Amino acid sequence: MTSNEPGDTRQPQVNPLIQTILALTGGLALFFILLLGSITIYDLRNAGKIFPGVTTAGVDLSGLTQAQAAALLAQRVDYSDRGKIVFQDGSSVWTATPRGLGFYLDNETTAKAAYQVGRQGNPFNRLIDQLQSWYSKTDMSPLMMFDQRAAYQYLTRLALKVNRPIIEASLGIDGINVVVHSGQVGRTMDVDAALKSLDSQLRTLSDGIIPLVIHETPPVILDATIQADLARKILNAPLTLSIPNASKDDPGPWKFEPAQLANMLVIDRVATAGSAQYQVELDQEVLRTFLEKHAPSLERTPQNARFTFNDDTHKLELIQNAVIGRNLDVDASIQDINTQLANGEHDVPLHLATTRPQVTDDATAKSLGILELVSEQTSYFYGSSPERIQNIKTASSRFHGVLVPPGAVFSMADVMGDVSLDNGYTEALIIYGDRTIKGVGGGVCQVSTTLFRTAFFGGFPIVERYSHAYRVGYYEQTASGGHNPDLAGLDATVFVPMVDFKFKNDSSAWLLMETYVNASARSLTWKFYSTSDGRKVEWDTTGLQNVVPAPDPVYEENPDLAKGEIIQVDYSADGSDISITRTVTRDGQVIDKYTASTHYLPWRAVYQYGPGTKDIP
Repeated sequence: MTSNEPGDTRQPQVNPLIQTILALTGGLALFFILLLGSITIYDLRNAGKIFPGVTTAGVDLSGLTQAQAAALLAQRVDYSDRGKIVFQDGSSVWTATPRGLGFYLDNETTAKAAYQVGRQGNPFNRLIDQLQSWYSKTDMSPLMMFDQRAAYQYLTRLALKVNRPIIEASLGIDGINVVVHSGQVGRTMDVDAALKSLDSQLRTLSDGIIPLVIHETPPVILDATIQADLARKILNAPLTLSIPNASKDDPGPWKFEPAQLANMLVIDRVATAGSAQYQVELDQEVLRTFLEKHAPSLERTPQNARFTFNDDTHKLELIQNAVIGRNLDVDASIQDINTQLANGEHDVPLHLATTRPQVTDDATAKSLGILELVSEQTSYFYGSSPERIQNIKTASSRFHGVLVPPGAVFSMADVMGDVSLDNGYTEALIIYGDRTIKGVGGGVCQVSTTLFRTAFFGGFPIVERYSHAYRVGYYEQTASGGHNPDLAGLDATVFVPMVDFKFKNDSSAWLLMETYVNASARSLTWKFYSTSDGRKVEWDTTGLQNVVPAPDPVYEENPDLAKGEIIQVDYSADGSDISITRTVTRDGQVIDKYTASTHYLPWRAVYQYGPGTKDIP
């Protein structure tokens, strides 16, 4: 027990821990004093010089002043001037020095940085750096300067040598010569990529090869060789267009010389899957204009075969072959022409679309249901002029052997066609307005009247019928040359194409028509052959009613007549009204009822006389 009482002569004891701390503190103080002393001595010995063991780029700078180090680096590190950077594009190479690319070593700054090794930080850190340099050397990276603007300018100039514009292939015609130029793939050097690779290479302070990054862009059309060959193929011979299996009456052939083809040739740029190409062909619109011009002359309407019925054998006898219908398929012909030319063919048949008629040459009476005579009528034309008789023959011949399908409406105008001098008609008297004058086709109404009566008395429905303006004596004549007024109202006029006569074949069998002109007997007979379905015809007439006497005759001068010559050019007829009723029955049932009501105008006679004629009535 420690006592501090007065009179206690013992010394106090020091704590061992405190003693240890005091000893360590004193040791550390002494160490730092010695360390500072050592650093100071080391610094004094290397004052103004780079510490031992400091190198840069493999050059030992130990003990050198900054100026000496900079001079030594300039002498020993010559990469900027002697280095080689090679830029490569395939087999093409370009060589540059690092300095030429804006790269060089900053000797002064590097020497200054070397001098600072071991002189920065607290004394402890400086000592560590100095010891590390002395013991294991410190190789510091040289300080480099890279002016990328100079490198960019160099690479931009290099790109001018590498880059190529995109050039599309071209194709044209000069006369009959084909001119073709190949295209070119566009090339663009990636300057930024080259600059990035250059920066990495320069930092190694070694020579190197930098592959250039090239972006290639192909043209839409690189090569037109195939299309050029096609154009040459088209122009190497004349083109001949013809009608397949042409008859002597067909037009053509048509020939186009190479010079004409060159003017018709078009070269169009057409898009394909992800690209484009040239299309070489003859101008479709030019071809269309040409073909449409000739299309009407190539058209053939399908026509049934024509027959007569042999009353003895009950068989059909062919009198006119069927006509296969055809028309020019313009679109298909255009395609065929360009396709054949592309294949090197210059003799090209036009594309004709054909249509078979309903009845061909091999038809039989049984297949058509034509078994017997079902209606026959004869009209007379005593007193007709030779011109009128010619027109009756011409018009009636159009219907001889014609077939009418079951259920069809027959149009007289459709079969008769154009009434003109070119079609065999001549001038004879016709009714025009309020006069009877000379005109082409006079007498045709003898044919329409006879057809009307054949259909009327055959019990076929009348679809369209027009009467004459006044009563015409021809249509009331009898076989003996007399007149039967009961035939009044049974006439029909036609004036193609405005006035037509139509009837319907309402039977289930075909109907065959035959026409016969007996010029000496002045008669026209019309026959219908088919199969009788048991229909019966009853008819009645009101007779002439509301009769109006014909006006007094008119006399007029005609300068083409001689003095004293008087001729009659129009004939008088009383006006009247008449109605005819027809009833058609089958098995006691009415299947059709038809009334033909006619109003005839009173008609004056007209006489013409030559100038100076006296004693005119």
